[in-house]
Amino acid sequence: MATLAGAATATWGSVARHSLPASSFKSAYSFSSSFWSQPSLLRLAFVAEEKKFQREGGFVIFARKKSGFAELLFNRKNEQQGEGSQRPRLQRGRVSPRLDVPANILRPPYVNSLQAPDFVEDYQIQDAEGIVGMKAAGKLAAAVLSHAGTLVKPGVTTDEIDKAVHQMIIEAGAYPSPLGYGAFPKSVCTSVNECICHGIPDSRALLDGDIINIDVTVYLNGYHGDTSRTFLCGNVSEEGRQLVEVTREALDKAISICGPGVEFRKIGKVIHDIADKYKYGVVRQFVGHGVGKIFHSGPSILHFRNSEPGRMEVNQTFTIEPMLTIGTIKGRMWDDRWTVVTEDGSLSAQFEHTLLITEKGVEILTL
Repeated sequence: MATLAGAATATWGSVARHSLPASSFKSAYSFSSSFWSQPSLLRLAFVAEEKKFQREGGFVIFARKKSGFAELLFNRKNEQQGEGSQRPRLQRGRVSPRLDVPANILRPPYVNSLQAPDFVEDYQIQDAEGIVGMKAAGKLAAAVLSHAGTLVKPGVTTDEIDKAVHQMIIEAGAYPSPLGYGAFPKSVCTSVNECICHGIPDSRALLDGDIINIDVTVYLNGYHGDTSRTFLCGNVSEEGRQLVEVTREALDKAISICGPGVEFRKIGKVIHDIADKYKYGVVRQFVGHGVGKIFHSGPSILHFRNSEPGRMEVNQTFTIEPMLTIGTIKGRMWDDRWTVVTEDGSLSAQFEHTLLITEKGVEILTL
């Protein structure tokens, strides 16, 4: 699950950081922020300094995910169509009641809290036991995601996908990590078409030609495994297919350069270079993050060119999860405080893996 390049509580991204445009701040790209109840107000707590800024008539937030998925507040528009197509804008459906989890299943400490946990700066370096736990969690998350993908067909609702994911996770003795994270009401994130991330499953049926990102995180025996993939529903346009394939390519190439001692900033350069080749936008508000016993921690993995410090360490676990767009990278948050869609209605795609840095390179734990 992506974390906000700022606080997940304007609600953008997994509990990670979000990045700031270099033009907006002199020092860091990332910062922590907290989401306030009023939809018109966000308060940001920066690592280096605290600062509020205004741009184009609205508060814009690019931050490190201090807690929760990712978050951001933007100017709102009410376009009814996606830019450059006859595709209708995404409309919310009815959200069904929260599903139950058997009492014997171990729960993350944040469950039942209305607040997402604070962002932990420390890297998560695994010992031998931790590596075993992370591999098991990653393997389960991958299996659940693959099963969820088989359900992507016209007429199937995202609520049905959520129920299938939920059932498979609890049958494996695990807990669906998103459920109850910062009051998130469902067990998986389903982000359709222009939804950048953190879509809440509901009664809307998938349509022929949709693309949908399914973001699965499981909590198994005290460890989180986090992965996502964008699937094609029926006959998807060439424009949509290319976006999905290029986003997958961006993740794969970013993973290929990982290894002990590698600078994290190189991830952003690889992804940004590929996006530029196809004239796609790279979403800055949501970032990858450390993962392990804690859902979201340092480092914040920026998917765009940056000069942030930090190097990969042996036995470290984290996610890379680029989000690319055909049009604008600006997002608009729905009043559910989770769902973030592109401001112009253009398509967005995302892929994610949980990684383990080894002495010889990198291992993908969510295959």
